[in-house]
Amino acid sequence: MPHPKARSFSFAAFMVTAILFTPPQKAPVDYLKVPGPVSFDQASYNLSWSSHPSATYYKQEYLSKGQNADRFQKMLMLEVLTGRINVKDIVDGKIAELKSMKAGNPFVTYELTALPARDEYLLDFLVTQNTPDGKSVLIAERNVYHYKPNAGKTGQNGTILFAVTVRSYDAEVKSFLEKIKTNKADLVGKVKAFVVPAVSVK
Repeated sequence: MPHPKARSFSFAAFMVTAILFTPPQKAPVDYLKVPGPVSFDQASYNLSWSSHPSATYYKQEYLSKGQNADRFQKMLMLEVLTGRINVKDIVDGKIAELKSMKAGNPFVTYELTALPARDEYLLDFLVTQNTPDGKSVLIAERNVYHYKPNAGKTGQNGTILFAVTVRSYDAEVKSFLEKIKTNKADLVGKVKAFVVPAVSVK
């Protein structure tokens, strides 16, 4: 798991994680032309960071008021990959990445749900940053990713990802993990029901 200040590309190279260290932006660019703030689960999230690292890839992050990118509790993400690419190939690449992580970190878990009628997928996964001995968790991060085909406002084909990331730190990790066990379906259901905003890229 990257340092809290690091951001990983969820789409790039069939989801092989690449860490990007970027200075904070004074005014993040809304590359996807999404009217803000974005509302999710009775809370409002404002665009806090964005990146356009390649001609076909866009990434935007959203935080609620008072949240800090260095130590947030909940973040929303919108990512777009334009061009002809199979959604399942992207999902398979992410799962391969998680399997590789799990080989060296027993705390990593994941569960995939297919929505075949819509060619969409929900991926629920947990990653952690551990102590040097690997026995204790310093940061636990749960992600629910919703992958779907995308045809932008101006007709661009591609794939869109809407994601919710929830984190816990240090002494709060234990209760965080227990809560996931007892209320696992709640966040997945909310992500599934969320109406992903229409995006527009040049």
